[in-house]
Amino acid sequence: MSKVGKWFMGIGVFALPMLAAAENLEDTVGTVDSLLRSVIPIIMVLAILYFFWGLVKYIQAAGDAGKASEGKSIMIYGIIALFVMSAIWGLVGLLSETFVSDGGDAPDSADLLPT
Repeated sequence: MSKVGKWFMGIGVFALPMLAAAENLEDTVGTVDSLLRSVIPIIMVLAILYFFWGLVKYIQAAGDAGKASEGKSIMIYGIIALFVMSAIWGLVGLLSETFVSDGGDAPDSADLLPT
């Protein structure tokens, strides 16, 4: 089994009891949502720390080109990870605000047409 498969299996071992305890789909979605809302900021902090670790390696490798390029690549991966996570987080927020209402009714189709 690949590393990714083992990782998903490990998450499933912890998440399955929470999902099984949920009585309906709304509880399940709420459980997953609360789990993701607590995990995403932690992952973003880890990406920031990874970037700064690369920055420290780059500064320490003042004369060595090989170590400096290693520090650069770590910083680039950290920036890419932060960009991807914040872009996905923003896209999910935009789609959530656009398509998921907070219990309000859908607008009347007559209100959407010009008069």
